[in-house]
Amino acid sequence: MSPVRVDVHLDDDYLAAALRADVREGLTAAPKFLSPKWFYDAVGSLLFEAITGLPEYYPTRAEREILVDHAADIARAAGARTVVELGSGSSEKTRLLLDALSAHGTLRRFVPVDVSESALRDTTRRIADDYRNLVVHGVVGDFTEHLDRLPGETPRLVAFLGGTIGNFLPPERAKLLASIRDVCGSGGWLLLGNDLVKDPETLVAAYDDADGVTAMFNRNVLRVLNRELGADFDVDAFEHVAIWDDENAWIEMRLRATRAMTVRIPLADMAVRLAEGEQVRTEISAKFRPDQIVRELTDSGFDARHLWSDYLGRYLVTLAQVCD
Repeated sequence: MSPVRVDVHLDDDYLAAALRADVREGLTAAPKFLSPKWFYDAVGSLLFEAITGLPEYYPTRAEREILVDHAADIARAAGARTVVELGSGSSEKTRLLLDALSAHGTLRRFVPVDVSESALRDTTRRIADDYRNLVVHGVVGDFTEHLDRLPGETPRLVAFLGGTIGNFLPPERAKLLASIRDVCGSGGWLLLGNDLVKDPETLVAAYDDADGVTAMFNRNVLRVLNRELGADFDVDAFEHVAIWDDENAWIEMRLRATRAMTVRIPLADMAVRLAEGEQVRTEISAKFRPDQIVRELTDSGFDARHLWSDYLGRYLVTLAQVCD
């Protein structure tokens, strides 16, 4: 096994305080919302893994197709000694990059970053078992808060895949990309995955599958609040909703109350009234056009050097370098 280290920047007190703050902010807003970061407890993570294999959910397959075709090109262009993966999860697709950079002869260190300590420790152990010449240095952290604490030597390649950038509103995206630029450092690289704008039927189906797995995933956030904050949400009294917002070019996932109710959340010291039919937004997933991706990267100090699409033109992976 290669050397393994895990730095923990999120303890239980930090997570509990962050959850309380997010819930207070979101459920007192008009309209109400919850942060998608709270989807991913152990059950939510398993449900999302199931979603990625559904026939309607094309982004994972499209992104993997691109990485299979172009991992060697990425390795040659970036020549990275350190790969940082934001929101690593199981790091399955990232293995394509690790293989290519190892074959290229430059890779020395892998730094997966995730909010789930248990998932991250499992990932670091499995990667270390399979890549015995690689230093594996996991970081349990929130990549919107802890990017300045990431280890690793330059040149760095930061992999931000899965279309996760689309979960952020435009001002949040700009702030996050600027932070990632600082992490990449002079001459560093960003590998960014973006889902592209396409017909609404395909987009909505990807977030509202026929088997109802995404609906279970969406409602699971209420179970998280019940468990962690002592809330009394009747989970079965909420319907899953996925809509395409053409003006903003994003999918919204929502939970719609099927009856009027008052929900008590003791550990957030609040009660929430919901009218029948009232909706709580749980996620946005922005979709992009290639020129928009290039523009946002340029505005954040990156030069978009290579743009690769899958064969059906549904998804884009961009390799961008920090402008010196």
